[in-house]
Amino acid sequence: MSMNERFQDKVAIVTGAAGAGIGQATARMFAREGAKVVLSDLPVIASRIARISDEIKSSGAEVLGLECDISKAEQVEAMVKQTLEQWGRIDILVNNAANMTLCELMDMTDELWNQCIDTCLKGTFYCCRAVLPAMVKQRYGRIINFSSGAVLQGVPQHAHYAAAKAGVIGLTRSLSSEVGQYNITVNCVCPIVIWNKSIAKMGYPEGYFERVREEIPMRRFGTPEEAAALVLFLASDDASYITGDTITIGGGRLSI
Repeated sequence: MSMNERFQDKVAIVTGAAGAGIGQATARMFAREGAKVVLSDLPVIASRIARISDEIKSSGAEVLGLECDISKAEQVEAMVKQTLEQWGRIDILVNNAANMTLCELMDMTDELWNQCIDTCLKGTFYCCRAVLPAMVKQRYGRIINFSSGAVLQGVPQHAHYAAAKAGVIGLTRSLSSEVGQYNITVNCVCPIVIWNKSIAKMGYPEGYFERVREEIPMRRFGTPEEAAALVLFLASDDASYITGDTITIGGGRLSI
């Protein structure tokens, strides 16, 4: 297999990696560039996890497909344990998994609020906490978290998501100050509109994305692969002195 060796012998965990968007694109790109990849997603899509893992393996890459609901601390701990048993180290964590249903705040149930917070914020916390002992021990690590353009400008029906993703930025900044001494960087990617087929099914008003596209200076949406390229940069040695930062990728626009 012909492969760029930028991540040769590195082990990367990517959560939410069996969807149609950034997570899957990131997992595939890490594998192409030599990393051993944990492709993690919800147990309810186990067959999809297995199918995508097999597709990536067919190229000659080493892939471990794991079922994990990151809102459950015990499942996160099990995922990390399996990764260490398989490869003995964890170099990169990409906290991509998310959960969000459009809803105005006055109609929002406790359950809907908690589902979003539990996955987007608590899940990111659980994953960071679980990988850090291994990263501290090896004195090396790259953690890339995900925020959202919903944090940068008020967006209707996104209050729960914006609150969770703002928390991720705060977590990123604080954690980076704790672990920098161990050669661990912690950064945050803030996508605006990175298009994939699942976005169109989320219930946005008719014509919403056509209007948004016209307001993007580049006049187009980003692709999962373009966002994944930013993740790989932050995970690479080229970004070894970047930490605690939040980088927006949106073609010049700052809000979804």
